[in-house]
This record gives sequence, structure tokens and C-alpha cells, in this order.
Amino acid sequence: MKTLIKTITQMKILITGNMGYVGPGVVKKLRESYPNAVIIGYDTGFFASNLTNTNLLPESKLNQQIFADVRNLNHEVLDDIDVIVYLAAISNDPMGNKFEDVTMDVNCHSAIRMAKIGKEKGVKSFVFASSCSVYGEADDHAKVESDKLNPLTAYARSKIAAEEELESLVNNHFKVTCLRFATACGFSDRLRLDLVINDFVAGALVSKKIDILSDGTPWRPLINVLDMARAVDWAIQRDAKTSGNFLAVNTGSNEWNYQVKELAQVVSEVVPGCKVSVNQDAPPDKRSYKVNFDLFKKLAPNHQPVFKLKFTIEDLYEQLMKMKFTDKNFRNSQLIRLNVINELQKNSHLDNTLFWNWIKHD
Repeated sequence: MKTLIKTITQMKILITGNMGYVGPGVVKKLRESYPNAVIIGYDTGFFASNLTNTNLLPESKLNQQIFADVRNLNHEVLDDIDVIVYLAAISNDPMGNKFEDVTMDVNCHSAIRMAKIGKEKGVKSFVFASSCSVYGEADDHAKVESDKLNPLTAYARSKIAAEEELESLVNNHFKVTCLRFATACGFSDRLRLDLVINDFVAGALVSKKIDILSDGTPWRPLINVLDMARAVDWAIQRDAKTSGNFLAVNTGSNEWNYQVKELAQVVSEVVPGCKVSVNQDAPPDKRSYKVNFDLFKKLAPNHQPVFKLKFTIEDLYEQLMKMKFTDKNFRNSQLIRLNVINELQKNSHLDNTLFWNWIKHD
């Protein structure tokens, strides 16, 4: 009887967007889980040079690194691929707001194109990095997968549009797993500080204070970036007979639903001398939602998040200390993804649609 995916020794995995914040952890985890597999990275390289606190290039664990844009796909890249892990994305709201059309093209249209071509070429499993942000503004009810979606940003809209089209592609030989990730946090070989916990820890370290711009009441579900890698590992091998050819699943843990002010409080307990201030007069932040992760716990009991909030904060603090991090102006630094893009454009490396100026594209 044929299996949906080749044996571990034969499997060939393509990871798009592997040179971002999440990618290094995914590469490491998949190399550990599938030591004999052929693992290929596919990334345009915007953040390739943004390494943090590592003397080992994450891509050294790959068999091959392809530098290319998912919008400019060479179909031959998908020959003999068994699994596609689609991490490629315009990855946050500030970038999505500035590059709305590019966000839809990279996060949705290119994902669909790659899935369709991959399916035709015999790819068996497509893992898509989606987001809990698709729920948008919500009441205190923890959102389950069947709840109404309310995407408030270009980023969130691109993710749900991709999910909807991917669902139409599945059959008994092609499964799709959309991991609706909670908000990422934690240290990475390519650290970002434009994420709530990461920002709080950096601010607490260099300024000894956390200024919450909202009233602190919005809810956020979070997940350590390394636990995201564990979830990707599960999605590759999940049994479609028990969870369906198409699956969109909230990915995180119920214990990681926090109000923003709670997150700041834990950071202040870890970072010596840190004070927290809340803007009580701030207008309500509509991006507030709690998420229910019961389905993920049921389907992936052996791939549940293992990292706790306090450990994640302590690790971030220690790693930043090792970096001798002292930049009080870090929100204008290269540790903020939009700043990296702006600098590349300023130096005429990227055009206004985020293609490299020296590479032809359709």
C-alpha cells in the first residue's frame, strides 16, 4: 500500500521563507526529525544578513538554499518535492499596510500558485503558516476554528484568502494544513523585535521601562517560535484519515492567552528595575482576541508547546545580554523588519513592489 509521503530517508522538503524569523527553528527541527531527508530552502533573502547571536549559519543544515522570490517561481524547483512548508510572507501589519498588494501576492496568490503546481507534480503535503489574527476584534469568547472570521488588516486578509483557496485544492493525494499560529515570540537566529513580547523585553532591558500604548486590556494568544517549528513537524506527518485532507487549526496553547498588561508584568518580574506604565486614556485596541486551542491539543498531543512564558522571556533577556544589546532606539534599527525593507529600498536594492532591482521578473 502506497503511503502519502515517502519514507523519512527518501523525503524531499521545500521550505519557503526559511531565512526569516521562524525559518531557522523550522530548519533545525526538521533536520532533527528527518536526518536523511533532502531539505531545500527557498527565500528571496531580504533578511539573510540579519543574524543574531549565532556563529552557525542556519542554512548549513539544508541540502540546498535557493535564492528566489515565490512570485517568480521556476516550476522545476518543485520536481520530486514531497512536502512544501510555506513560511514566505510579508510578515506583519506595518509591512502589510505599506505594501498591501505585495502582501496579497506573496501571502496568498503565490502560495496558491505553488500549491497548484506542486499538486500537479506530485507534492503530497502543503503546510501553510496562517495566523490567529484572522479572528480580529472579538469578545471574551475564545475563538474556535468554526467561529466567524473578522480580519482587520491586509496581513490577516491575505492569510484567510489563502486558506479559502487552498481548501479547494485538496484530495486524497494532496493534503493541506493551515496552522493558525498565535503571535510569535522568543529568540531566533534572526531575531525580530517588532513583536509584543520581544519588544517589551528589549525595552525593559535598555530603558528599564515598558510603555503600553493601549490600556493594556487587549488579549493576545502567543507561541514560542520554537514551538511553531514543532507544529510544522506535526503538520508534515499528520494523518489525513483522522483530521481530514484539509485542516485549518488554531496553533498554540490555551495557557498562552494573555492580556497585554499581564505580559508586561511578567517581563518586569524578569528584568531588574523595570517599571510598567499603561495609557489609561488610550482608545480601545480592536486587535483583541482569545483563542481556543483544544483541537490542536487533541490532534497533536505529542507536538504540544513545551516552552513557558517566563522561560521565553528569561531566554530573550539572556540572549540580548549576550549580544551586549544597549540600543534605546531599537525601534528604528535593523531588528525591525519594516526598517530592513525601507533601508533596502533607500539604497535602490528593491523596487516599489519589493523585487530586487537587478533581477528580471514577470
